[in-house]
Amino acid sequence: MDFSSPQFWIAVLQIVAIDIVLGGDNAVVIGLACRKLPDQQRKYGIFWGMVGAIGLRVILIFFAVTLLTVPFLKIVGAALLLWIGVKLLLPEEEDAHNIQANVTLFAAIKTIIIADAVMSLDNVIAIAGAAGDSRGLIIFGLVLSVPIIVLGSQLVIKLMDRFPVVVVAGGALLGWIAGGMVVGDVAVNAWFKNTIPASQWVGPVVGALLVVALGKWLAARSEAKRALAPLEDLAHESRAP
Repeated sequence: MDFSSPQFWIAVLQIVAIDIVLGGDNAVVIGLACRKLPDQQRKYGIFWGMVGAIGLRVILIFFAVTLLTVPFLKIVGAALLLWIGVKLLLPEEEDAHNIQANVTLFAAIKTIIIADAVMSLDNVIAIAGAAGDSRGLIIFGLVLSVPIIVLGSQLVIKLMDRFPVVVVAGGALLGWIAGGMVVGDVAVNAWFKNTIPASQWVGPVVGALLVVALGKWLAARSEAKRALAPLEDLAHESRAP
């Protein structure tokens, strides 16, 4: 590494920007998945979510270029992100307090790891591209992403506790990323470019709207069922001998 080279510092600035933008996506996922946990459990969820994000980046950095050439891989990943985004917008179940804390924590960590696996690929590719052949810069990018993910996760959780609309915005962000992944898959990218020239913007917008619309619809249906439950209980009691 030539610290006196302008190219070196340009690469450093690019990596910092990449980590802030793409590391923020992981922070949103961790924040969304951990928002319903007790304070102590949140700390564990954030920690293991961060470990998963960094670990996956380290593994994927060795296979990044090859993975990009696998057709439909990004589409599969986008489907997972859409599912996670919708799931995180659903209201908490009434019997959630009966679920053991370790089960709840495990579910949160599982959600984080799945989302990390999908989103870490873009982060790794971007860092590798900015770093070129410099392993030192690649390691720098991976290390820098740790505090960004941890601090970003804590900030997102605090914002969601105070402003519930942040949850919706987080779900929409996951849909945005998923939509971009679909149109960027090597199997369909050329078709989208020829058929829909603005697909790089249309895809993310459609993905974001799909997550919010589907999540809101399922949440409303869940709330309606919950409101009707007491009436159904009364009806059963009235018919009982």
